[in-house]
Amino acid sequence: MKLIITAPRGKMASLIVADAASRDNVEIVAGVGPAGRDYIGRDIGEVAMIGCSVGAPVVDDLESVIDQADVVCDFSTVELGMEVLDACIRHHKALVIGTTGFSPEQRAKLEEASKTIPIMIAANTDRMVNVMRKLLMDAAKELYEDTDIEIIDMHDNTKLDAPSGTARELIESMGEAVGRDLVSDAVYGRPLGRHPREKGKVTFHALRGGDTPSSHTVFFFGEGERLEITHHCLNWKGCAKGAVNACIWMADQPVGLYGIRESMGL
Repeated sequence: MKLIITAPRGKMASLIVADAASRDNVEIVAGVGPAGRDYIGRDIGEVAMIGCSVGAPVVDDLESVIDQADVVCDFSTVELGMEVLDACIRHHKALVIGTTGFSPEQRAKLEEASKTIPIMIAANTDRMVNVMRKLLMDAAKELYEDTDIEIIDMHDNTKLDAPSGTARELIESMGEAVGRDLVSDAVYGRPLGRHPREKGKVTFHALRGGDTPSSHTVFFFGEGERLEITHHCLNWKGCAKGAVNACIWMADQPVGLYGIRESMGL
């Protein structure tokens, strides 16, 4: 499978480069970075600082290399992600996009693109997180009507979007399980003053600070008891492995919209 990876200097993408470079069934053909960066033209292995050269350049023009690839993997920024999407549409290339923070309009454009290319939208490609999603769907089926549900997502101080894409996906999955749009109907934090809790509404809380690893906890508060389901991400290697697995899987998929759970068989 021939792969292009965007933003190879990034925290997540550099780990994707390392994982992909270690596989016999994956060939990295290029990386893509923003114009003007001092690493444009260098080997992607050097740029991602994985300790070896890969034999693939980092370019600032995706159009110049995209026809060499089977799949484009994007974990970058909203702005670059939309440019990558446009290029994939023009060249009919499969796209795995793990970038988060898209507006509703941008999200709609991503979904519309699935009518012309294979596209996977995956806020979290870690297998354990997606097993957590499965557990939460079961818990929601049994407990939604009788508990108050709240979620805390914790990230470092460079995280831009709140709630996190993972937090949204976890609650979306619970909503899928109970037949309700729990994200659109959710509460985001609590304002000052007296505000009685509204039954049936999930509440999001986002903590951002220091270099703390990513953590997500969903609470089901009942009478005299509570259930907590938590995932702690100590590093991003599990996400990188899942992302490369998803790209390999997507190389064989027809036009359509996919989620990470499908590639994992969950």
